[in-house]
Amino acid sequence: MSRIIHAGDTPAKRRRQLERSCAEALRTLGAKPALASGVWDLEAKDLAAFLAINLRDIGETIEGSAQAWDDRNYWKKAEKLRADWRWAPQTAEAMETALLAADWEGATDALVSLIPRFAHVNVGKKLRDADWWVGAFRALEKRAARA
Repeated sequence: MSRIIHAGDTPAKRRRQLERSCAEALRTLGAKPALASGVWDLEAKDLAAFLAINLRDIGETIEGSAQAWDDRNYWKKAEKLRADWRWAPQTAEAMETALLAADWEGATDALVSLIPRFAHVNVGKKLRDADWWVGAFRALEKRAARA
């Protein structure tokens, strides 16, 4: 019997795409000199909300990948994967809380904590335009109002 290769959308492939999106958003935020002085414009809020949403999505892909390892009885590998990525949904929660409370210092601290997490992602040039993150802050507010 031959080996089955899944060339479609896998949790690992989706996670790599989300990591790249996060790295590009962090780089775009890092290029905003006003953030250093604590001034958050609408684009910065959208980018930070976009990061929080992507971090939540990364957390979901981790569980999908870990479940695949659990199904093959590689429970140690599954638990290591969960432990290595536990920070993603926790940081997303901290960032969402700070953004919704207009705690810009807390949001900045959350952003700074993300820099080493995405340092390994090589972003040669900007591939995404503002259409990716415009309205993310408003979507975050709407989701919080429903909850």
